[in-house]
Amino acid sequence: MTEQPKFIVEEVDGVDAPPRARVEDETSADKLTRKRDYLEGFLAETPSGVGANEPGGDLYEGVITALRDIYDPEIPVNIYDLGLIYGVDIDDEGHAVIAMTLTTPHCPVAETMPAEVELRVSAVPGVRDAEVNLVWDPAWDPAKMSDDAKLELGML
Repeated sequence: MTEQPKFIVEEVDGVDAPPRARVEDETSADKLTRKRDYLEGFLAETPSGVGANEPGGDLYEGVITALRDIYDPEIPVNIYDLGLIYGVDIDDEGHAVIAMTLTTPHCPVAETMPAEVELRVSAVPGVRDAEVNLVWDPAWDPAKMSDDAKLELGML
């Protein structure tokens, strides 16, 4: 027969309370001043290893900025936040391809808006030329709008 281990039971009268955390050198004026923002450097940092023509890269962000400067003539929101831009692809030679839609197939700017997008994107430094592909599938709906656009139009 195997022998069972023996446990020693010892009675304790009490346990000391753990020490409380204290900041001794902080004055009341120090408590009121703004503390260092630990996210400041993190939020300002750009992704490492991102090419200029990829999301987060300088060229790509320049194209997005150019798209945000183009406003729908009937709605006071730029076409990017309105959700009309479905895709931005930029190759290594600087050729930009923009996939976009319009709010309806019968939009009054259907003939002029793609040309304006090509012109504005072509003007971005580093873009050799731009091509706009007008697509209708999937169809645009208000759910594609950014929160900023919805707020601007009173939809939030």
